[in-house]
Amino acid sequence: MSCLSSIAVIGAGSWGTALSCALACKGHSVRLWAYESDVVESIRIHHENRIFLPGIIMPESIVVSQSLSSTLEGAGYVLTVMPSHVCRPLYEQMLPCLNPGMIFVSATKGIDGNRLMRMSEVIRSVVEARFVPRLTVLSGPSFAQEVARGDPTAVVVASGDSTAAQSVQEEFSSRTLRIYTSNDVTGVEIGGAVKNVIAIAAGVIEGLGLGHNPKAALITRGLAEITRLACACGARNETLAGLAGMGDLVLTCTGNLSRNRSVGFELGKGRNLPEIIGSMHAVAEGVNSTGATVALATRYGIEMPITRQVLRILQGQIAPREAIRELMERTLKNE
Repeated sequence: MSCLSSIAVIGAGSWGTALSCALACKGHSVRLWAYESDVVESIRIHHENRIFLPGIIMPESIVVSQSLSSTLEGAGYVLTVMPSHVCRPLYEQMLPCLNPGMIFVSATKGIDGNRLMRMSEVIRSVVEARFVPRLTVLSGPSFAQEVARGDPTAVVVASGDSTAAQSVQEEFSSRTLRIYTSNDVTGVEIGGAVKNVIAIAAGVIEGLGLGHNPKAALITRGLAEITRLACACGARNETLAGLAGMGDLVLTCTGNLSRNRSVGFELGKGRNLPEIIGSMHAVAEGVNSTGATVALATRYGIEMPITRQVLRILQGQIAPREAIRELMERTLKNE
């Protein structure tokens, strides 16, 4: 299969690895940057990321490296899939290797806890020191393992630059990965970040042994919270009814592969957060995003009772069952 485009993937966690596999299978020249030396060794020797995506054999054409400069050299697309808390420092390291001809695709779902910035805002603030980046964001209901093994998946790419969004759509879409376009960057990013918070609450419900009724109520009212916040930040309501909103929320709240749901499940079982986090290889973005989401809601005067209770549970201020009781006993109102 002939190479189509040169794509640099920055971040070799499960999602970065899965996207690398999908893009390489389409025929793109893919270079994957990994922070961890054992990840590089695993991929080079076994063609498998045994640390973050075990069981998936990767195309041998993927070139893995710990060198940012060699990974970025000649890339037409820069797909960044790092944890949200290292987005800024990594882009600062990458900056000398970046150029205006690149199209940037942010697939990181989170909010900068210090500046309350979305990932596209973080990236733009760094790269604009040299040039105005052609920036897109990729989000939607997509477990890494299922994408890597070729299960049909639909996601959305959003950008204020319609040409850049269409370019990513055409280059990244395949027989198993369908990409829609949007110009609502804010809605897509807020939906992708805050659904992880609601997924923690969904896990708590399961950990407590509760049934389907509370899960359905949580997803519905959680979506209402996400939509209120996103629209206050400038998003469109209909975006949150789409793939990056409702779609991603339903997947993350109900799927067994959700890391954030797993954190909530263990909290519901009575384990403490440091113990849970210490036993995980990958990052559960919702843990870091919850405080930032509450702060952002406070800034805009948005009511987010579920999110606030998740933060109190994470901080050890309230027991999960008591948090649910308080939510159920709030002042009655219209839907």
